[in-house]
Amino acid sequence: TPVLEAVAGGAEARPFVTHHNALDRRMTMRIATELHLKRLVVGGFERVFEIGRIFRNEGISTRHNPEFTSVEVYQAYADMSDMLELTEGLIVRCAEEVLGGLDVQYQGQSIDFTPPFRRASMASLVQEATGTDFKQFQSTELEQAKAAAVEALAAAKCSSGAIAKCPSVGHVLNEVFEEVVEKTLINPTFVLEHPLEISPLAKPHRSVEGSAERFELFIYGRELANSFSELTDPIDQRARLEAQITNHATSGGGKESKDDAGYDVAVDEDFLTALEYGMPPTGGMGLGVDRLVMLLTDSASIRDVIAFPVLKSLTPLKESPEEKPSDP
Repeated sequence: TPVLEAVAGGAEARPFVTHHNALDRRMTMRIATELHLKRLVVGGFERVFEIGRIFRNEGISTRHNPEFTSVEVYQAYADMSDMLELTEGLIVRCAEEVLGGLDVQYQGQSIDFTPPFRRASMASLVQEATGTDFKQFQSTELEQAKAAAVEALAAAKCSSGAIAKCPSVGHVLNEVFEEVVEKTLINPTFVLEHPLEISPLAKPHRSVEGSAERFELFIYGRELANSFSELTDPIDQRARLEAQITNHATSGGGKESKDDAGYDVAVDEDFLTALEYGMPPTGGMGLGVDRLVMLLTDSASIRDVIAFPVLKSLTPLKESPEEKPSDP
């Protein structure tokens, strides 16, 4: 699938922006392979995958590199449950082939890869850690949910600065999960039943109101994989993407500081047109290859498993002529 795209989609992330001179057209480097792979499913390819390079113009850390490798998988007539079994089997097989067993030693800690992996809903994990059941709050009770979140985060000695900008109860729940629970998930854990508000590409859960048919796999406190029963309704999909744009704007437009201009997000009209032709029920999954390699090679930093990671320059780079400020 293409690396250069007219609209960055398939994830919530700041893209790298470039310009195509011959077409005089603004373009971005892909932040996910998802939407083009789904177009292939619409076109009749019932099982597709891509191991590809992804580019996100965001921070650098021991877990993040602006350029990284993912594998995304889409299977027609499947759902999240099928993807869960596929993901678990894939990771177990990799551990067995690389290490010869399922007791993985990582940074001095033993991680048990023996299947089946733990499965738990996001709300239950948050309640277990904080004592607060965020499922009790209705969509109209956002301020009450925020107050409960601030109290829970204070008790856990975690930052609550992002709570004020949360546009929905689902976003509040997710923020508490990321601050309090995520780092405690050492052994492989499938986190289920994410709020629908933070899952714009996932189907509504068939039995749990307000939740999506989605899982994230966490190991050693890090997200390793993300999966949905893919949303196939073009009308619902348009409404979700438009709501995502509104939430992005109201929460600061992706600004990371007061001097940051943020970035724009847009609806991928070509993708919606493809859905209007009809996409079969589909299960999809994306997995971070670099993070899996980190685990299996006992590497502390993502830089240790990427041949040429992005690093700070030892010497200041000279300005190119077009970057130099003009004379007053």
